[in-house]
Amino acid sequence: MYPVHDVDAILLLAIAISSKRRPAELVEIIAANDLIHGSVSSESALVEAFHNLSTHGLISQVGEGYALTPVALTIMTAGRKKADNEERLFGLKAALSGYNLKGEHPAILVTVEQLSAAVLAHQASKEHAGKNLLVPKPKPVIDSKRPGRRKPLPTRRKY
Repeated sequence: MYPVHDVDAILLLAIAISSKRRPAELVEIIAANDLIHGSVSSESALVEAFHNLSTHGLISQVGEGYALTPVALTIMTAGRKKADNEERLFGLKAALSGYNLKGEHPAILVTVEQLSAAVLAHQASKEHAGKNLLVPKPKPVIDSKRPGRRKPLPTRRKY
């Protein structure tokens, strides 16, 4: 393909997470990027990643949103389902490096100003008290003595 950067794999995974039922808007993609990476990637790197992935036929623009192409969906389903983000990113980078371009695809032009506005909107939404669905859920504390078990009931004596 081309030299695969970390931002390309992060962007592909962010679009996959944020566009489950409908094409994702830029703010949703930025929120998923923040969830995956722990911080938002730079705007110039994201502009280059949008261009690279779109010219290789992995993402497409649908109206005002962005979605994965069928080729990208097959790449995304190649990994383990229960893998954490680091394993997924490593597998995505390996799959992207082995991907060969087939045909010409139109480039998606996302400007730095659009991404800056989306980052600012995401930062503002993080400060609100509303519930953000893209935040990881806390794991329950498990009792170390007997996880998932209760005390057995005493047996009934028959007289």
